[in-house]
Amino acid sequence: MALYIRLALRAMRVNRLRALLTMLGIVIGVASVVVMVGIGSGAQTRIRGQIASLGANLIVIVPGTTTTGGVRVGTGARVTLTEGDGEAIRREIPGVVAVAPTWQGTGQTIVGNLNWGTRITGTTPDFFEARDWDVALGRPITAEDLESAPKIVVLGATVARQLFGAYDETGLAADGQLILGQTVQVRRTPLTVVGVLDSKGQTAGGQDQDDVVLIPITTAKLRVLGTSLANRRSVHSLMVEVADASLLHTVAEDITDLLRQRHRLAPDAEDDFSIRILADIFAAMEGVSRILTLLLTAVAAVSLVVGGIGIMNIMLVSVTERTREIGVRRAIGARQSDILAQFLTEAVCLAVIGGLLGLALGVIAALAIGAFAGWTIVLSPLAMAVAVGVSAAIGVFFGWYPARRAARLDPIEALRYE
Repeated sequence: MALYIRLALRAMRVNRLRALLTMLGIVIGVASVVVMVGIGSGAQTRIRGQIASLGANLIVIVPGTTTTGGVRVGTGARVTLTEGDGEAIRREIPGVVAVAPTWQGTGQTIVGNLNWGTRITGTTPDFFEARDWDVALGRPITAEDLESAPKIVVLGATVARQLFGAYDETGLAADGQLILGQTVQVRRTPLTVVGVLDSKGQTAGGQDQDDVVLIPITTAKLRVLGTSLANRRSVHSLMVEVADASLLHTVAEDITDLLRQRHRLAPDAEDDFSIRILADIFAAMEGVSRILTLLLTAVAAVSLVVGGIGIMNIMLVSVTERTREIGVRRAIGARQSDILAQFLTEAVCLAVIGGLLGLALGVIAALAIGAFAGWTIVLSPLAMAVAVGVSAAIGVFFGWYPARRAARLDPIEALRYE
């Protein structure tokens, strides 16, 4: 085998330009496959990260469509959920770990001459467990905070940076002041900073999760965002954490039954709430990403087939050019199997070297795309090995016919060939 490889490499050195052009299809094909798989795997990894950042096994309940006086309004147009609904879900639905009601709005946060517009979320201690969100500095909202509606706030990482600049792990800002204990005006209400959240990053839709401030839900309703007396117990959403992913749909069905009963909905009436299982949404996104990756990879793999046809074409030309050489080899004792192995090895070497060059080009291109576009790229060693292996298989498949044709040449006719 070593002899056949040396002969193949020598033949390629003799015709360097032709060998390079022959390998070009394989190079482009393998590079394209590596890039497409890297981008697709990166997208799937990012989606899984988004699921983890939003909170494990999370169900979000929001107000649904309602009809009043014959007028039908859309999702969220009317508040139909209450803190009592959340308490009932926590108390009566098996498998529920945490239920976090939220009362939300937007507004300016101000420190000195700096201000930043952000999302304001009033919530309960269960929010941190449901969203799997820790505090990097200070403390979270506690149950005691809900009783007295204190003027306190927990800042998201983005808000903290915008108001105080860079800060270290102790909460010391660049100007030498500690973030904890500072007074921040949120919608002109002075609140004391008691904590700073860990960074969560962006969602799949590009929304900055860290651009938020958290306050006790009682503080939100009574001091900051306000609410009418009729809506004092109402909430904008309920975040429900389930103990196990396998229970998500069962819990969602139980919640539907419970809320319909609590809201006294007729059997033929529509739900006045909407239940969203985030894992299902992201699973659908991941499925679409996987399908697109397969389609793009299949398109890229066409280049491998084109490259294989190019190898077969050049090998047939090579057999014709080296007919007398084949005749001489047969005359001095070479067997058909020797000629077959020689030309087949040459075809495989063309394909494998092209595959390795394509692999290097694909890795460089994938890393460059990730750096310039800011995309997550995941290079799979298995995918790269398969790409090179497929290129070798293409060399065998498309090199078999020319090698077999060379092996079957009649030695006497080959020696007479001009």
